[in-house]
Amino acid sequence: MKRVVITGFGCVTPFGIGRERFARGIREGRSGIRRLTLFEPDRYITCRVVGEVPDFHPEEYIERARDKKRLSRVVPMAWLAADEALSMAGVDPKQMTTEEKQQVDVIIGSGGGGIEFAERQYMYYFGGNPLKANPYAIASSIVGMLPGELSIRYGFRGMSHALSNGCTSSTDAMGYAFYRIRSGQSVMVLTGGADACITRGVLAGYCLMRAVPRSFNDRPEKASRPFNRDREGFVLSEGAWILVFEEREHALARGARPLAEVVGYGSTCDAYHRVQIDPDGTETARAIQIALREAGLSPEDVDYVNLHGTSTPINDRLETIAMKRVFGERAYDIPMSSTKSMIGHPQGASGAAGVVATLIGMMEGFRPPTINYEVPDPECDLDYIPNAARPGPIGVAVCNCIGFGSKNSALVIRAMQ
Repeated sequence: MKRVVITGFGCVTPFGIGRERFARGIREGRSGIRRLTLFEPDRYITCRVVGEVPDFHPEEYIERARDKKRLSRVVPMAWLAADEALSMAGVDPKQMTTEEKQQVDVIIGSGGGGIEFAERQYMYYFGGNPLKANPYAIASSIVGMLPGELSIRYGFRGMSHALSNGCTSSTDAMGYAFYRIRSGQSVMVLTGGADACITRGVLAGYCLMRAVPRSFNDRPEKASRPFNRDREGFVLSEGAWILVFEEREHALARGARPLAEVVGYGSTCDAYHRVQIDPDGTETARAIQIALREAGLSPEDVDYVNLHGTSTPINDRLETIAMKRVFGERAYDIPMSSTKSMIGHPQGASGAAGVVATLIGMMEGFRPPTINYEVPDPECDLDYIPNAARPGPIGVAVCNCIGFGSKNSALVIRAMQ
């Protein structure tokens, strides 16, 4: 089997544009959660806190005037993150031959794709102004347009696929990319995830589900609090985390510096409920066990876990149970944390956000924290790296993800050896 390495990554996050802002926010344990500004909420939207990308105006990054009204907010986010990832990897699409571009795949995970664009068009249609709707309403709204726009931007002619599995979307996209390279079918894949789901319809729907917090509108930075006894739900957020996965020998031959190695992926389904995970945690645990087995590693080799950690009352407790199923008594000794405590829940992009946060910690020698850890939940009793990053190496990390539809996915990454 071929070895798969990461040679570049880029970020557009609630901390701002660029990987340095994301790295600084994670390292300093800051919150990127703020009051909602993208639209004026009505009385049905009881949660007013979100993880918006600050000072992001998508039209500024769309060169062609006619495209300013044809593209969803998520597309420029993905462009910016991908530009940064390719630059870090030392890949210049303008200097590549057609044959070289034919060997580059684009595999992106997104829960909502262009849902923000779709909502705007439906408001025209159902609001009595159907002729005002954009003729690209469908083409720019489907999830598959996201990898398509990236392929078009760079001229990459390998497969251009989208995975949309709810919260596990980007983890599954990276798993797919891992398999493609490991099996020798591809030498380079632009992968990761992007989502921009902070819309009136999505947020209202989550308020109706009581899945988002309502008591922190005046304290937005405190709203995302995984594993706390007083947690109320996840904070809806947005962003793009794009990575370059590459076959190791291909990367070395062109002089690239591998940042870390992707060594395992596992995915299962509880087959239990459309929005809840099975209380016994068996399949969540089994996804991690599959990933470790594929990596040729054991639970004893893991020294950090990036948790799904949404800040919802049920999921945090059940994820804790699943960790105990995987690691036994050793679960109490392994540092674990939730990136979502700092950036909220970017839906289908959350798995990629966790991988990038882990990668940054691996490269810089620290374990990312779980902030707002103030009132411990007796049922969530592991080491969640409370409130501040912890110095120390990360050799082998599990990045866990759980999604609607009873889905579980995990990726294992290892420091370069």
